[in-house]
Amino acid sequence: MDVKACQMLERIAVSSLEKCAAKLTRISAGKWSVAGARVVWRSMEEAVIERGKGGAGEAVYFEVKGEHPFTSMAVFSPADIEAISHGFLGFSFSKLTKLNKAQELLLSELGNIILNSFISAFSNALNRSFLPSAPKSVRGEAKALLEALWTSFEPNRRQGLVTVTMDLRCQDKVTRVEVISVLSESLEREVMNAASSAVNRAG
Repeated sequence: MDVKACQMLERIAVSSLEKCAAKLTRISAGKWSVAGARVVWRSMEEAVIERGKGGAGEAVYFEVKGEHPFTSMAVFSPADIEAISHGFLGFSFSKLTKLNKAQELLLSELGNIILNSFISAFSNALNRSFLPSAPKSVRGEAKALLEALWTSFEPNRRQGLVTVTMDLRCQDKVTRVEVISVLSESLEREVMNAASSAVNRAG
């Protein structure tokens, strides 16, 4: 993946989630913002090593199949459920040893909003529709999450890996949500072709 492709993919990802953050801020008790973004070229094993062991994450993810497949995942820390519920709903769920149904539904709904914004950004950039699978949930450490994220790809093959972090600030507490996507080479090429066509039309 060249520098221009990385920059283009980063712009699409950041723009989509900035719009999502503005939308979430309007309907939340807290303020959402995009904290950072990175686009790299990684195999699944490289990504696992890079992320380290860390703590367990609760994730919601979609798969988009077809001509230009990709997968997208929103990762939450179960330890942050009180802060997330307070910042999103205006009241806190109790922190339990295991998430209950209401807490799982909250993270699923929030993940759906975030990931739909991300998918819409690629639809708009390429002027085509992408139909995601039904949302799925997975919980575990980095390897379990990345195995789910790489479900449509060969784990030993390097793919475009887009990571965007979002912050939820409520009162004096900041909670971080991570949005991760694995992109096919064909999707990357389509993005670059669309960018080149736009430049040619403008010229």
